[in-house]
Amino acid sequence: MIDVAVNLLWCVPGHVGGSEEYLVRQMLGLAEITSEFVPTLYTVAGFAAAHRDLAEAFRVVVAPIDGTNRARRVLAEHDWLAKRTRSAELVHHGGGTVPVRGSRPTVLTIHDLQYLTYPQYFSSVKRAYLDWAMPRSARRADVIAVPTAFVRDTVVQAYGVQPDRVVIVPHGLESTVGATATDEVDVRARFNLGSGRVVVLPAVTHPHKGHLFLLRLLAERWTDPNLRLVLTGGQGAADPDVSEAIDRLGLTARVVRTGRVSAADRDGLIKLASAMAFPSEYEGFGAPIIEAMALGTPVICSDQTCLPEVAGDAAIVVPLHIDAWAGALDAAVSRRDELVAAGLERAAHFTAAASARALVTAYGLALS
Repeated sequence: MIDVAVNLLWCVPGHVGGSEEYLVRQMLGLAEITSEFVPTLYTVAGFAAAHRDLAEAFRVVVAPIDGTNRARRVLAEHDWLAKRTRSAELVHHGGGTVPVRGSRPTVLTIHDLQYLTYPQYFSSVKRAYLDWAMPRSARRADVIAVPTAFVRDTVVQAYGVQPDRVVIVPHGLESTVGATATDEVDVRARFNLGSGRVVVLPAVTHPHKGHLFLLRLLAERWTDPNLRLVLTGGQGAADPDVSEAIDRLGLTARVVRTGRVSAADRDGLIKLASAMAFPSEYEGFGAPIIEAMALGTPVICSDQTCLPEVAGDAAIVVPLHIDAWAGALDAAVSRRDELVAAGLERAAHFTAAASARALVTAYGLALS
């Protein structure tokens, strides 16, 4: 058996969005399949409590940090983590960067290179750090794991790494997704959704996620007074702008902001929706697309970055223009049976086990 040290010190539960789900689901997939790789998870305090199934499956080593301070986390990776992973046969850094210290064969997960396309969405301090750390990390890693061909191509182009060093490890869903979804009657009553159509956008209010686009669409084109737009997820940098737009556009009665919700409520909201709308400007994968498909909900998404690659022919994929989206909801309703069937078929290819098998390929390549 081969000991793999998995660096999850960057993963503060509930604060890093899709990258947390991506790595957690890969590790859960490793627990499902048979392989020679046995991971030890190096985490911050609170990770094991948030992911008890992983803590039961694999050994967890907790660092003396909570992960909220980036400088302390980077120092912990360079010192505490480096010392404790010396005996590992392989080290997997899941957060996009490789510490300066450490000489074992290394797999690096790069989720996306959004900071190069939309630098305005990052603080000057974080941009400076990424400008320094990302190219160096890409060069140091023996193998780079990425979620899509789009990210692979951007990594190769941006950093000049050899394409054969970059392995696509797609997102994967647990087989239990939706099993505990809250009942539609309960969800509608609890969140005051009425009996009309519901559209859900499950995303932190980051500037690139498209909340402002969707609000404008609701005010100008999707004007049914009984339609409810449900925004789930935590607060990001664009949160004040989202709140201001809801008030300015007169959408207070038609927009429901739930904040973070349980997995059961999230799945229940998506299941009852007429569509899951995902007007994102930039994604490395866009896991909500596959999650909605697995839950039997039609997807409307933008044609940006990797989203057409992920959605395939199982979603309504349209340019980020208001006029292009005007009839998309009616189309999703009229084509519901077709889109649901296609979505379920597509989601079946994105399992946690399939993600883990791709990760095993990356591990094997790093040791070859």
